[in-house]
This record gives sequence, C-alpha cells and structure tokens, in this order.
Amino acid sequence: MRFSPFANMSALVPRAAGLFVKGGYSWASFGKDCLAGLMVGVVAMPLAMAFSISAGGTPAQGLYTSIIAGFCVSAFGGSRFQIAGPTGAFVVIIFGILAKHGMDGLVAASVLAGLMLIAMGLCGIGKFITYIPYPVTTGFTAGIGVLIFSQQVKDFLGMTIEKSSPEFFEQWVQYFKALPTVDIITLGVGLGAIAIIVLLRVFAPRIPGAVVGVLTLSIVCMVFKLPVETIQTRFGGIPSSIAIPRLPHITWEVARDVFPDAFTIALLAAIESLLSAVVADGMTGDRHNSNTELVAQGIGNIASVVFGGIPATGAIARTATNIKSGATSPVSGIVHSVVLVLFVLFLSRAASAIPLACLSAVLMIVSWDMSGIPRVIRIIRTAPKSDASVLIATFALTIAVDLTFAVEVGVILAIFLFLRRMIEVGGIKSANSDLIMELAYGDIDNRSVDAASIRALHQKDIEVYEITGPFFFGVADMLQNTLRHVSKSPKAIILRMKDVPAIDSTGVTALESFLAQCRRRKITLILAEIQDQPKNALEKTGFTADVGEENIVSTLSEAMVQAGKKGCDE
Repeated sequence: MRFSPFANMSALVPRAAGLFVKGGYSWASFGKDCLAGLMVGVVAMPLAMAFSISAGGTPAQGLYTSIIAGFCVSAFGGSRFQIAGPTGAFVVIIFGILAKHGMDGLVAASVLAGLMLIAMGLCGIGKFITYIPYPVTTGFTAGIGVLIFSQQVKDFLGMTIEKSSPEFFEQWVQYFKALPTVDIITLGVGLGAIAIIVLLRVFAPRIPGAVVGVLTLSIVCMVFKLPVETIQTRFGGIPSSIAIPRLPHITWEVARDVFPDAFTIALLAAIESLLSAVVADGMTGDRHNSNTELVAQGIGNIASVVFGGIPATGAIARTATNIKSGATSPVSGIVHSVVLVLFVLFLSRAASAIPLACLSAVLMIVSWDMSGIPRVIRIIRTAPKSDASVLIATFALTIAVDLTFAVEVGVILAIFLFLRRMIEVGGIKSANSDLIMELAYGDIDNRSVDAASIRALHQKDIEVYEITGPFFFGVADMLQNTLRHVSKSPKAIILRMKDVPAIDSTGVTALESFLAQCRRRKITLILAEIQDQPKNALEKTGFTADVGEENIVSTLSEAMVQAGKKGCDE
C-alpha cells in the first residue's frame, strides 16, 4: 500500500452528504431524528456538565463543548449517527493540562490536537488507528476509569479540601486526612443518585437513569432545603447565553510545552471516535468513513475551544442512545445541539441548583463502565502473557505516572507487540531435506532439473533456504547469521522467497550484506519465486543488477538449473 500525504481529499466530504443529495430523506425521517436528538440532548446535559467539572472546568464549558463540537461532528463527520461531546477519556488529561499550563495551555493543546486530527484524516491514516492492540486501549481505558472514580470522591463525600491534587496517590492521602470533614447529607444525596441509576438500569433500562437520578435528587434537595454544594454555590450558576467566539492567541513557547499533551488528546480523540463509529456501524449495518470522521473531530475540537469549550470526541454511550432512539441521519446530532442551546437559554437557572454530589454519582457509574473490570480479568486470565503484560503496564502507568506517558508507552508497546508477532510468523530455514523429498515424489518439474544439480544438492554443494513472512529487520537479522552456521561453503545458495509478501529497506540492506558475504566466500547467490512487491523493491534499489538478473528466477527448478551451471563453470 502506497502512502501519499494529503492524497485522501475525499475526507473533506461528509459521509452523510449523499443522503440528502439522493433524495433519501423525508419528513418522517426528520420526525424520528428530532425525537432522537431530543432524547440525546436530555442525556447529554448532565454528562457534559459532570465531565467538565471533573476535568477542572466549569459546567458551562461542558455544555458549550457538546453544542459546538456536537454540531460540527454531526455536520461534517464520517458517521451518520455519531454524537460528540466531552467524554471520560479526556477528564484526566484535561485536569493535568489545567494544573500544569492553565486554560491558555489547554486551548493551545486543543487547537494543536485539532490540527493533528485534520492531518490524520487528510493523510488517510484513519483506518490504521483501529489497529492499536486491544490490550493497550483496554489498559488505559481501565486506568482512566479508576482515575475518574478517584476524582469524584471529594464531591461525593462532601469533603473540605482546599485544592485537590492531580496525582492519584496524593489525592488519596488528602482524602484520608480529610475524613473528619465528610458530610453525611452530601453522601446520602450521592448514594441516592447511584441507587436510582442502578435500579433503572436493572428494571427499566430504556429510561435514562442519569437524568432521572440527577433530577430526582435535585428536587429533593430543593424541597427540603438540604445544605449541599450545588453548581450555583461553587460556580455562580450557568450563563444563560452562548459564549462569544474568540480566536486563541498561541505562542511558540506554549505550543512547544503542550505538544505531548496535544498528541495525547489527538490520539485519544481518534481512538474513541472511531471506536464509537464502529459500534454505531455494528448497531445499524451502516459503514462510516474513518478519515472524514477524523477531519470532523479536528474541526470540532478547534471550534469548541474558540467558543470557550474543552476537547471533545465521539461518545459511545450517547451515540448508542441516538441509535436506540430511532435516529436516521446526522440531523439528530444537530438537533441534540439545538436542544442544549435551548437548555442554556431557558433552563440554566434551574440547572444551577443541581447538587455536585449527583454529578459525582453519575461519573462514578461512568467510571465503573469504563474500567471494564470483567473484561480486564478475562484478558489477564485467558490472553497470552504478552497481551496481559501490555495491559497491566498501560493500566499501571496511567494511574501511577500520567495519561500522556501511558498512551505514549502504550503505542510503543503496541508497535513492539506487532513487530514481535510479525517476526514470529516469519523466519529462515534450511529446505534441503524438504527439497529432496519434493524431487523424489515429483513435486518439482524434474524434466528441467538435470542430474548434476540433484547430485550437487545431495552432496551439499547447493544450500536452499526458505524465507517465510514479511522480510523486515527481524528476519534480516536471521539472514545475517545464516552463513555463520554453514560449516562447509557450498557452491551456491538459493533463497526461496515464495512466502515473502513484502520487503523493506532493512531487508534489502540485509540481502546486500548477505550477497557481499557470499562473494567473499565465492558462493553464488540465487533468488527464486519472488513476489511482485519484493521484486520491484530489489529492482529499484539496484540489487537485481548487482546480483545479476540471471540469478533471480521465477521457479525453484530454474534456480536448481542455474546453480548446477555455476557449479559446472567453476
């Protein structure tokens, strides 16, 4: 496959654009989309505020993010059903960026991440994002779930802590020191919200438990005038207007400092949005355009911070709710944004009375879902040790160090895991004994192989080695050691390459070095049964001319004849 930067300009065309051009949209479809958008908007409202508060932002920032990013991803995205907004994956990374670099640093990181996502889509690498091994994504997702849970403890228990630490272990030191400040009423409100959410999941799964739990406990607190901390008491309420867009001012120094965090945001946004799109495809039978989706995610993230929001990505739970509610097109996602705008304009004062313990309860449930404890246990018990080790390492680094470092190490581990698997399926082996059996049973065309070449093979004057799998650096290293294990120099060595689908520059260099070794020992090197990609690569690098075109043959029979000729000539 040839990689051509910015060749995938089709990524600029939304996946759902053809739906309207072809006249496949009707008033009935519009009605379904409006109903689905209304349901998703109601579900997204408490989640948007809760994720933003947990990340160190304000409730308004979460709502702005869902409105702006949600609209952009629905309007320009590669999936007909994707719903975007603040998600749990970003809570930890945003919290860390705000602690280190402040809001200006978060804005810069978000803009850089948006540009990275757009570049990924235009370069056509969206399909490769999903190749990150499952243990890596499971490891840092589980770690994020644990960190989100940890961040909710303070508000859930109503503790008095002047400034929460962003570090996991320091957080728990603070919690133990602040145990005497636990507020029983706040704890009761949080437990009540959790109880409602869990009961509705069990007995009425179609009803949005988070919405009912938050609404019910908010009313209880207002009726009985319970002394609990609310959005109003901490943040001064929610503005009843949409933020005015402001172009960010980003300096080179700030961009350089936040670049690793921007990369983490871009990678997480790509992984989660494409995973959400895959889930949507599985539920609907549709097929998304991954590169178009990445471009839309990039646009959405840049637009979000321009309007005062925070990073966003495709949200699996909200996307699934959208589909289950009967959505037929991206119009439902746009309606979801409109619903949130109306909420900000007309219901923001009422929402300011929501207890923070209720939002913490919602995120505790989300953190349990993200951690996927049963899934983690299954992988550790049943998967190969290498997969389990990668999962545990990524999980531990997410908690003990930070998410940026964990993602970077996870990607590196994914690469090494991939390379190890590639090396395991490849290799080099002596094929002399196998070849003698093939000759004996007539599997090779004996008419084109003279007696001298067969006799030379028996006498070890010809060595045949079979290379299997992609010819990358692992196999190249094996090739370098091949001559060292040949006790007596043969007249010719045949490399049988019928099972080599591809070769890279390292493999070509190894062949050049191997050819040099053969010439020093006066051994003729012959390559047989080469596939198209390796053959073209060897021609372009000049190896074919160097080894001699007569020594690169199509069949093993021709290789045997050529080797026999070389033996006779000498």
